[in-house]
Amino acid sequence: MTAETEKLRRTFSKNLKKYRALAGFSQERLAEAAGISDQTVNDIEGCRKWVSDKTLIKLSIALGIEAYQLLIPLAESEKNYPVLLEQDILHDLRDSIKADLDRRFEDVLTTKKQDAVTSGNA
Repeated sequence: MTAETEKLRRTFSKNLKKYRALAGFSQERLAEAAGISDQTVNDIEGCRKWVSDKTLIKLSIALGIEAYQLLIPLAESEKNYPVLLEQDILHDLRDSIKADLDRRFEDVLTTKKQDAVTSGNA
């Protein structure tokens, strides 16, 4: 296998994993949606198997994307700022909400302590 062929397989594998994750599909769910075996999806993602044009089209339709998108190398900007997956967004949102609630709770406690000190001095 040539270096270019290997590079194309890796690109396809990474893109398939990315778009599958963005769609919220497991390998099994993608295989079912595309009408192929889950072992085939596993082999493609593991760079052990190449796809026919028919399989490429089936996968792209199942993912709701254009077939060429599975073959395009990641852009430099995407390498630096990767697409956030749904679980990453939810994790970040949860952390942000927790930090905000912790800050507000601390503000309430501080205000109550100040009120107690002020009313004790009056």
